Amino acid sequence: MISSVEQNKVSQLFSGDHTSAYHIPRYQREYSWGKRQWEDLFDDLVENDRGYFLGSIILIRSEKVSVSHQVFELVDGQQRMTTLSLLLAAIYQRLSEYKEYFDDNQFSDYINLKHRLVIKGTQLLRVQLQIQNNNSDDYSFVLSEIGLLEGFKKPANLGNRRVYKAFGYFQERLDQSYKEGVKPLVTLFDMMERLNNAEFVTIAVETHSDAYTLFESLNNRGAPLTAVDLIKNKLLAEAGKEGASKVDTVYDKWANLLNLLGDDYSLQERFLRHFYNAYQNKFYETTNVSFATKSNLIRIYESLINNNVDEFLNSALVAGSKYSELVYVKEITDLNFKKSLIDLKHIQGSPAYMLLMYLTLEEKSLGLDSKHLIQLTNMLVKFFVRRNLTNTPPTRELDRLFITIISNINQEGIKGDKLVECVRSKLREVSASISDMDSALGGDLYLDNSMVARFVLCSLEESSMTKEKSWNLWERTSKGKFVWTIEHILPQGKNIPSHWVEMIADGDRDKANSYLDSYVHQLGNLTVSGYNSELGAKSFKDKRDRQDKDERFVGYKNGLTLNDDLKGQDKWTVESIDKRTNVLKEEVIKLFAYGGEDTTFL
Repeated sequence: MISSVEQNKVSQLFSGDHTSAYHIPRYQREYSWGKRQWEDLFDDLVENDRGYFLGSIILIRSEKVSVSHQVFELVDGQQRMTTLSLLLAAIYQRLSEYKEYFDDNQFSDYINLKHRLVIKGTQLLRVQLQIQNNNSDDYSFVLSEIGLLEGFKKPANLGNRRVYKAFGYFQERLDQSYKEGVKPLVTLFDMMERLNNAEFVTIAVETHSDAYTLFESLNNRGAPLTAVDLIKNKLLAEAGKEGASKVDTVYDKWANLLNLLGDDYSLQERFLRHFYNAYQNKFYETTNVSFATKSNLIRIYESLINNNVDEFLNSALVAGSKYSELVYVKEITDLNFKKSLIDLKHIQGSPAYMLLMYLTLEEKSLGLDSKHLIQLTNMLVKFFVRRNLTNTPPTRELDRLFITIISNINQEGIKGDKLVECVRSKLREVSASISDMDSALGGDLYLDNSMVARFVLCSLEESSMTKEKSWNLWERTSKGKFVWTIEHILPQGKNIPSHWVEMIADGDRDKANSYLDSYVHQLGNLTVSGYNSELGAKSFKDKRDRQDKDERFVGYKNGLTLNDDLKGQDKWTVESIDKRTNVLKEEVIKLFAYGGEDTTFL
């Protein structure tokens, strides 16, 4: 994996005597360091002894451009290497103002500094920046402005971008560092010496996959590249072999894919795993990998890209478009299917997107229609209610479960109704039993999983809604908070109000605290309210009869079927909680039982 690990001084990495260059791949994350990072770097170099440790960088050995010229792909550490280059450029520019005062040794150091930035006898840059946000053009102009390059015009809006701002910042800091009574040359050469003696650990690897493995354990100053970043870089590097126009075409397709998936990295990474795992039978001959994980994702996609860039990217775009539909549901026109997908999202059933992506992509060949897809999605909702209640099967087994289902569908050649029954059978086989559901629903449901508690309560209410009497129980405010929230009837919190102590424990506070620990998070003590903050620790009757300023009921008489058994009661006790828990458990289990399951024992 690692071909070499060396401790290098900056003077070695930027040596004027060798022709190695460090290339930041096309379209990699743009230069993003700002004043705080520039200040920290400058102060660290000034305030610490020579040999200050700057961290690690990771390089991939690229093919030699010529016998004498080696280019390394800089995949981690680009922010520091770019910043160091700009500091060296600022030192060179300020030294240029005092050339007439150089002695022989200083002149030699000055010329050597030039060759640290531009390879001797060439116009090749030592650090070759990415083109994004004009980074490469801005940097080339900086070096042209100080006399190290020729033929570069000033880019538009140069002064508003970070590369040029960093260069200006270091010029100002160097000016401020001149000490009274000390010649500027002394200060400038001292700073150059400090920078030259600062140290890196340089790690050279052979592939992007190796680089990504290291990112998981190394903590550098800059934000490490993600697996998605590295797959993009590999994709563009491969396209670059066919020329700039090919790179632009591939980049546009990749950008389109990420635009479909959105900015959430975890969703992008999950799609790449799901896409491979759904079609691993097709891809296995190329990758020799049977199961995609976070740690082997780079290796998998390097193989697919090496095999055929266009085939990979085109198929990924088709799958990504379908995946986006399932996740965001904006393009889903069938309202029943849309409702099922929204339920799946609310119950945190994202692992099922692998199976649904495959089934919807292969819908026609598998003999499926909208009725089948709704049945399958509702089945998956039931599965995840049970799974998230009981943690059966464990999270680590979910991806393999859906791979197995896809494999069974392919091997047995089943379609239509038989496919639906096959999926139902497999889910029932691995699901928690009715008895396990009953046990989980009888425990501290809210404490164990508040989102499952919310889902089952909202589902119970939704099951009784009509067109004339309905609410969006998942509505959020402009700040992203739920409008309708979970309400604890017996209030949670250790400071139980005295009126509650009297009601549930005849004034015995110790007993009340004991009841609180045992009952407060149970299903029977939970309901849904749009005015939770207004109810709080009020007495039971106050909560029941609460009205707003327009005399609308906002307590337990708010019209929700879920609260019908509360609005007629005068008191709330642990016996009331037990009774309501048993009633609601039975309703939940019947709602999320698979067809044909025996629930008569409830």
